[in-house]
Amino acid sequence: MSLFLIKRFAAFVATLLAASAVIFAVLDVLPGNVAEVMLGESATVESVKALSARLGLDRPPLVRYADWMSGLARGDMGVSVAYDTPVVQLVGERLAVTLPLALMAMGLTTVLALSLGLYAASRHNRLGDVGVMVASQVGIAVPSFWFAILLVWLFAVKLHWVSAGGFPGWDDGVWDAIKALLLPALALAVVQTAILTRITRSAVLEVLREDFVRTARAKGLSRRQALWQHVLRNAFVAVLTVMGLQFANLLAGTVIVETVFSLPGLGRLIFQAILNRDLVVVRNVVMLLAAAVIVINFVVDVLYVVIDPRLRTGH
Repeated sequence: MSLFLIKRFAAFVATLLAASAVIFAVLDVLPGNVAEVMLGESATVESVKALSARLGLDRPPLVRYADWMSGLARGDMGVSVAYDTPVVQLVGERLAVTLPLALMAMGLTTVLALSLGLYAASRHNRLGDVGVMVASQVGIAVPSFWFAILLVWLFAVKLHWVSAGGFPGWDDGVWDAIKALLLPALALAVVQTAILTRITRSAVLEVLREDFVRTARAKGLSRRQALWQHVLRNAFVAVLTVMGLQFANLLAGTVIVETVFSLPGLGRLIFQAILNRDLVVVRNVVMLLAAAVIVINFVVDVLYVVIDPRLRTGH
């Protein structure tokens, strides 16, 4: 187990460093004056020189990269050029919206997908299985932004159950904040639920063919008990991989949904930073999202050891 975790941690660190090097090279080192890109074509020579000095563009790339990495290690992401605000403060404010939104969407996805996947597998080639598969295919085909607009039209415009958009803030009441995130979370969860349902069904069907399942049934366990106590645990390794990728995608892929619902989240921050040519914010937020994906994959690898005891031997 220790050898397994050491290898995974080494791969985690190497991937993190490689991602940071690529992001830095693309945004800071490739041909072109970064200060001119940020200020636009109409910028004066004096303003370009001033911004270049402020960003330290006159220093060697390796020195700038080392300063950036050491700043990230200290929690210092620099200052936004467009907002004149520390990037850490901007990210913290936006994460207070995006992270709960992603967690709510992932929670809905997990509950619905596991239930539907088990239900479909337990009724293989019967009406219930066909119905779930048809519904999941429709869910995969439906764009999240279109479903988000449909939810706004139905629940906000027609039924007046929730507001059409915006976020009141957690200080104004937890329930009001949760209500503002319910529809966006549902819009994000639809496609992810459809994908995870199909993965769960396939994994469960594969485990159902194993001898130990027949043995469990022969010892008197009901089909439901065998599914929840034995089959799901063994099928969960394949399902967990997809869940980790999905949660990472939810964190990084909220731009469109946050725009539809006017949510001040991380997705809208990076979208606005691109429009404002604020490469300081873009670089750090992209690095944050890349690190989130890498960390989640590392956590999934660790959970493999917990779920599958065979990995504890290091094989």
